[in-house]
Amino acid sequence: MGGEEARPRGGGGLRRAGDKKGPEGGGRRSGPAPGPPPRGFRWPWRQLKLWRLWPRGGRKMATAAAGALSMLWGWLWSERFWMPQNASWADLEGPGDGYGYPQARHILSVFPLAAGVFSVRLLFERFIAKPCALHVGIQDSGPYQAPSNAILEKVFVSITKYPDEKRLEGLSKQLDWDIRKIQCWFRQRRNQDKPPTLTKFCESMWRFTFYLCIFCYGIRFLWSSPWFWDTRQCWHSYPHQPLTSGLYYYYIMELAFYWSLMFSQFTDIKRKDFLIMFVHHLATIGLITFSYINNMVRVGTLVMCLHDASDFLLEAAKLANYAKYQRLCDTLFVIFSAVFMVTRLGIYPFWILNTTLFESWEMIGPYPSWWLFNGLLLVLQVLHVIWSYLIARIAFKALIRGKVTYPGRIRPRLCTLHSFLTSFLFSIPGGSWTVSSLACD
Repeated sequence: MGGEEARPRGGGGLRRAGDKKGPEGGGRRSGPAPGPPPRGFRWPWRQLKLWRLWPRGGRKMATAAAGALSMLWGWLWSERFWMPQNASWADLEGPGDGYGYPQARHILSVFPLAAGVFSVRLLFERFIAKPCALHVGIQDSGPYQAPSNAILEKVFVSITKYPDEKRLEGLSKQLDWDIRKIQCWFRQRRNQDKPPTLTKFCESMWRFTFYLCIFCYGIRFLWSSPWFWDTRQCWHSYPHQPLTSGLYYYYIMELAFYWSLMFSQFTDIKRKDFLIMFVHHLATIGLITFSYINNMVRVGTLVMCLHDASDFLLEAAKLANYAKYQRLCDTLFVIFSAVFMVTRLGIYPFWILNTTLFESWEMIGPYPSWWLFNGLLLVLQVLHVIWSYLIARIAFKALIRGKVTYPGRIRPRLCTLHSFLTSFLFSIPGGSWTVSSLACD
């Protein structure tokens, strides 16, 4: 048979010696994908693998997917989305003054810095926080270990950690134990899984130190910044606002710290609000990164400093609680609650939202990323209102319960208010809070 007749339809098959390459010689030709190989033909290993990976129509699907991703990437960095009218990415390529303009590639420097922050934290907890905890009388010992019992352990792990009366009676008959003894075993077993006070003290001391330092740095930096005294300066000549060294370090350190919290969540004490705090840290990182790329760093520094104002007070109250300084803990907690209410319900809406919504609208006008940025800030304000409402409601109920239970006694009433309010409030995922319980003695 001739060369043309020996070849399968579509140009596949073997090429005989002397045949020409190209469509005339049975080589590759444009048009539909080649058909299946002829019977008895054995493909080389690589071609067989590619044949299985790329069936008929696979290349078209891959090309369509690549086109869709390219379109999405182009939309993500579209100037129409990120920039106001009469502004482009090319305008921010110039050197400017100081550190130039914010660039997306600057964010890459955060990851090694976050690893460095995490390393510093480990050294801080080992050589500074732990000696301080031992100095105030916190013991370096874990909780009391429950006696070994295979039956109770199986119930604890597989069924429930809080057995009801019916299950307690069944276990009592099975083990010939008193019900109170079984309840004591389950309580000891639950306490066995709780982290030691020393570990919690070290974590809180690290957060207190960082929050206090970054808040002091933020106040010192913003005190000499014109937009701290006149928020309209946040939008003057926007987006042509070059970075300064102080502003760059402030933003990068905040972002690196939150990335380090993302890393450390998987090695820290596992708390009940792990997933909530993970989402919170992720949202915080997204908001900081978004405002940096969009060069909304001036108003971003105001938002970060405002939220840092109450975080270190919360950690200080927790430190006092772990050290059994109850009066100091109560005082710090009252101060924290007052600062939280003032900053989140007063300063934030009337100072921050006023400039992001109204002053920016007047000076630069709305554009797509402007709507997204303000939408996120409004969602944050809704969370502030919800948290404040829950705090006030729990405090009111605790006050009423204290009056009913302990009429005429001040200390038990305050103790009831403290235990209810703090145990609830410290479980709320706000700022960089963690689950804790400040119980009265």
